[in-house]
Amino acid sequence: MEIKEAQEKVDAWIHATGVRYFSELTNMAILSEEVGELARIIARKYGDQSFKKSDEIYDLADEMADILWVLMCLANQTGIDLAEALENNFKKKDLRDHLRHKSNPKLK
Repeated sequence: MEIKEAQEKVDAWIHATGVRYFSELTNMAILSEEVGELARIIARKYGDQSFKKSDEIYDLADEMADILWVLMCLANQTGIDLAEALENNFKKKDLRDHLRHKSNPKLK
């Protein structure tokens, strides 16, 4: 699925099933919450923390999709084409970082 198509599907779902978008501020808070849920799983699976009994069942892909969903809601609400934004971000990184990481001794 293309990013633009995904944004359109999110928008269609919101209007058909979700009634309307939550406010941008509410969606920002939800995005922060979803990132926190992903962070908790990553800290336990790949970091030094251990799982609590209630955290042992998780779906890493679903948590990432939750983040993408809310990000697409925010993009739709604020008129951002995420595909275009990502292309522009690649261009920015290509100009800014084309030698930076290759010359970083910490990455060798």
